[in-house]
Amino acid sequence: MATKNPPIYVVGGSKGGVGKSFVTLALVDYLQRTDVNAVLVETDTSNPDVMKAVHDEIECASCDLDDVSGWIDFVNFCDAHRDAAVIVNTAARSQTGVAQYGGTLASALDDLARRLVVLWVINRQRDSLELLLRFGATFLNADTHVVRNGYFGAPEKFALYRESNLRKAIEAQGQSLDFPDLADRVADELRSQRLSIHKAAETMHMGERAELLRWRALFSAMFARVTADA
Repeated sequence: MATKNPPIYVVGGSKGGVGKSFVTLALVDYLQRTDVNAVLVETDTSNPDVMKAVHDEIECASCDLDDVSGWIDFVNFCDAHRDAAVIVNTAARSQTGVAQYGGTLASALDDLARRLVVLWVINRQRDSLELLLRFGATFLNADTHVVRNGYFGAPEKFALYRESNLRKAIEAQGQSLDFPDLADRVADELRSQRLSIHKAAETMHMGERAELLRWRALFSAMFARVTADA
């Protein structure tokens, strides 16, 4: 079946601390500003910071992907919102659930008439790449992009990824992307106050807002490369 509904964007990485939540917040903001109807699925049920930040702006659902029932709820939520792009913020612990139950989603993609677009956030360590290989074994037909988080350094610092066969495989069908770093004091304010980027742009002091808008322009250019054919 030819896909016709908006994509499901999975922001993954499996590890904690690689920056998935900030990439998810940025993607929510970008899609909102480009007039894309979007909804959020929060799978970090123990620490749902992204959902708390954006729940006043877009519809959200919480699904525990460690359990098969959570995958069923996830598919049903996607089915109930066929006119919306679905953004999924994955929990650090969800890899076991993906391996055991991810086929529930994989087998439903044709019926949902959706593409699965994976934004896999990495740091400079090897296990970021190994976890992507395991994830990809479940979702063989996903459009997968690797996101180098600039918090961990410039692109040339990601030597393990640059020199890997995985990079060649990714770039044969997707892209290597660079997510810009954000000044710590602005990132800390976003995190501690659980602000959406839209809300932060309205409420931060002028200096912090200027840095936020610089960051927003950079990540918008990055996401434009991914969503151009969505």
